[in-house]
Amino acid sequence: MMTKSEKALEYFNNNYNCSQSVLAVFGPELGLSENDCLKVSCAFGGGMARQQKTCGAVTGALMVLGLKYGKALNEDDSKKLKTYAKTLEFIKAFEEENTSTVCKELLNGLDMNTEEGSKKIKELNLFKIKCDRYIENAVKIVEKMITDK
Repeated sequence: MMTKSEKALEYFNNNYNCSQSVLAVFGPELGLSENDCLKVSCAFGGGMARQQKTCGAVTGALMVLGLKYGKALNEDDSKKLKTYAKTLEFIKAFEEENTSTVCKELLNGLDMNTEEGSKKIKELNLFKIKCDRYIENAVKIVEKMITDK
């Protein structure tokens, strides 16, 4: 059986973005269908529609934390506070591994929206080399967080 990290990389290597790849491996066990996971996280790839802001692997992971701990209808604010605490814990762990949560910084400062930046990213194979690692890190951090008591 594939690990969640392997499954996430399989999504990513089959033209799903980083955010979709992370959310889709956790969503079904947290009550969201695979299809809904892929749809709801679609806008967040490439740092939100390729704006290269917050890394999609990070936003996907934060959606997982929201599904697991978030405040729903008629629930206490303690759920929101717990979700925020888990979010900060995730960001700290991700930054420790990767130095940043910003897509553009994570891709060597290259702009994927310029011809030159896009060409350089492809030449250096950054989507494969770097994004694979960010997706794997995000999945592993979340796995640890939602299984640790």
